Amino acid sequence: MKQVEIYTTRFCGYCMAAKRLLKEKNVPYTEIDVGAQPERRAEMVQRANGGRTVPQIFIGGRHIGGCDELYELERSGKLNGLLAA
Repeated sequence: MKQVEIYTTRFCGYCMAAKRLLKEKNVPYTEIDVGAQPERRAEMVQRANGGRTVPQIFIGGRHIGGCDELYELERSGKLNGLLAA
């Protein structure tokens, strides 16, 4: 399974929803809380091609977007393939 990284903040409902989907699918992920680690926000924005909102999600180093994009990948049946090693 490819590595999943998710940039979040503590009280973000979209972040919670994205993490919930990943947990339901038993997908391990690395969470980077830019609220607790504000110095990582610039890294997030650079990696996300200017994306400043959270969550910003990366699968195998590829930026897939935020919560809406993650759920769209799931609905379209493409998420499992993207996660596969």
